Amino acid sequence: MRIDRVKLIAEMARKMMRVSDLASASGVSCVTISSARSGKSCKAETVERIACALGVDVMEIMEDSSAEARR
Repeated sequence: MRIDRVKLIAEMARKMMRVSDLASASGVSCVTISSARSGKSCKAETVERIACALGVDVMEIMEDSSAEARR
């Protein structure tokens, strides 16, 4: 699964969260958060944890399927 990096960064900014804040809140490592912010794919469980920590639905931060098809 791939998180949309722009949506993730925007949501983190709205919540005023740094990578370390999101890592602590989600139980996901800073390295994994940074990887997601740079557009790398991650496990479904990781996406769920990040979305939960941000207080959003998973679909709000997921990459558009049409964008994924272009890769």
